[in-house]
Amino acid sequence: MKTVVKNRAPYLIVLLIGCFVLFLVWAAYQASTRGSGITDRDYYSKGLKYNSTLIERKAASALGWNLTFSLDDRSLRIRLFDKQQRPVADGEATLYLYRPEASAPLAFPVPETDPGTYRLALPEDLRGEHRARLDFHRNGARINRNLLLNL
Repeated sequence: MKTVVKNRAPYLIVLLIGCFVLFLVWAAYQASTRGSGITDRDYYSKGLKYNSTLIERKAASALGWNLTFSLDDRSLRIRLFDKQQRPVADGEATLYLYRPEASAPLAFPVPETDPGTYRLALPEDLRGEHRARLDFHRNGARINRNLLLNL
C-alpha cells in the first residue's frame, strides 16, 4: 500500500526556511572574510564634488554654452559662445594634459585673448597624440570637454 501525502505545504515552508538560513550563513561568511569593497578613502568628498559638478554642468547647459576648438601649429584656440552666439568672456579655463610618463596630469591655465576666445601655446616637446581635458568655469557654471591632441 502506498502512502500519499496530501499536504506538501509544511515541507515547502521548512525547505524555504532552510534555504534562507543557508543564505544568511553564506552572506555572513562573505562579509567576515572579504574586505570592504571601497578602495578610495576619500569617496565621500568625491561624491559631494560630483554632485556640485553636476549642478555646474546643468547651469552651463541652461546657458547654452558651446565650445569650439582649433589647433593651429602649436596654438590651441578655444571659443566659447552662449545660445545667442555671444562670446562668453571673463571665465577661467584650464587644460589638463595627460602624459604617459607622468603620474598626474599637467595643468595649463588658458588665458583669454579676446572676449570669448582663449589661447594656449602648447609645449614644444609634445609629439604625437595626447589626451587632454579642458575645464571652463564662470560664475558657478562649468563645462568641460575631453580632447585628443594630435601634434
